[in-house]
Amino acid sequence: MENQKTGKKVFTGVVVSDKMDKTVVVKITTKKLHPLYKKYVTSSVKYKAHDEKNDAHIGDTVSIKECRPVSKDKCWTLTEVIERAK
Repeated sequence: MENQKTGKKVFTGVVVSDKMDKTVVVKITTKKLHPLYKKYVTSSVKYKAHDEKNDAHIGDTVSIKECRPVSKDKCWTLTEVIERAK
């Protein structure tokens, strides 16, 4: 099922908070070239993702995938923990 195109967005980011039960806050940072000044501007967005097994912790690099709304703020699920924090 992972091989098929589902049309869902997939992002990679760092876990900022894991204090909630079955929820992690993931920070996604992107660099974009400013059209006028030709400098790279860093922007970041935080998403709440559903973590069924409470597997991810602060500092972990994780992959999240778009899904149906789980709650008011959560419409992302944790697919895998790519790298553990040291």
